[in-house]
Amino acid sequence: MDLKLQGRSALITGASRGIGFSIAQFLAAEGCSLILISRTGKDLEAARQRLRAQHDVPVITYAMDLAERGRPQELAAKCPDLDILVNNAGSTPRGTLLEVDEDRFRAAFDLKVFGYINLCREFYRQMKMRRKGVIINILGNGGEAPDAGYIAGAACNASLMAFTRALGGQSDKDGIRVVGVNPGPVATERLVGLMRTEAGRKFGDELRWQEFARGFPFGRAAAVEEIAATVALLASELSSYTTGTIVTIDGGMVNRGSLI
Repeated sequence: MDLKLQGRSALITGASRGIGFSIAQFLAAEGCSLILISRTGKDLEAARQRLRAQHDVPVITYAMDLAERGRPQELAAKCPDLDILVNNAGSTPRGTLLEVDEDRFRAAFDLKVFGYINLCREFYRQMKMRRKGVIINILGNGGEAPDAGYIAGAACNASLMAFTRALGGQSDKDGIRVVGVNPGPVATERLVGLMRTEAGRKFGDELRWQEFARGFPFGRAAAVEEIAATVALLASELSSYTTGTIVTIDGGMVNRGSLI
C-alpha cells in the first residue's frame, strides 16, 4: 500500500531501538527522510547504518537528552521544515508511590511528559505557520487502566493522553493533526530483558521468559512492527481525518479491567 509519504521528513525520538527504530524502518520504507534522536550516540550510529543499508533515504542523527532544558528549541532550529514528529522517548520506572521517590518521579516526567509537551510546542509553532504537519505521541495503556504498581507510568501516560486529546481536538484549525498511540506490552529488547531476568530469578532459567507472556492477549506481547505499522498509517494522508484521538494497541487488555 502506498501511504503517500514519499519525500516527507520525520523526526523520531527514542529512535535507536525498539518501537522507535521500527517506526523509523517503516517510514524509511515509505520514502521519508529521517531525523533520529536518542541519548546514546553509538546506538544512533548503528541505527543510522542499518537504515541506510536497507533504504535509500537521508538519515540524520542527534544524540541528546530531551529532559534537558533548551533541547526542543535546539531541535526545532535544526529542523525548521518538519512534516512528521513522533514523540517516543521515555523511561518510566515501575513501582508503587512508596517505592518511586521524588527524584525518579520527576525524572520520568521531565523526559516523557515535559519532553513531549515541549517538542510539541516548538514544532507545532512551525507547522502552524505552514498549515500542515502531523504529531504522533507514543504513550502507553497504563494511562487508561491505572495500576498502583506502575503509578509513575499511569500518571505520565494519563497526562499525555489528556494533552494529546486537547491539542488534537483543536489542531485542525491550524492544518495539523495530533494523535496518540497506546501500546500494551511490546516485545522490545527492554521488555524481553526484564522477562529473562525475572525468569532466571523465579525459575532458575532465563530461557523460560516466554512463560510470562501466557497471560497476555493471544499469549504473547505485541511485535514492534505492529505498533510501527499503525504509526506509519496515522502519519499518512490515508488518515487525514484522524486527530485528537488515542489508538490503543494492547490486544484488548484495558477492557479486561486489569493490565495483569
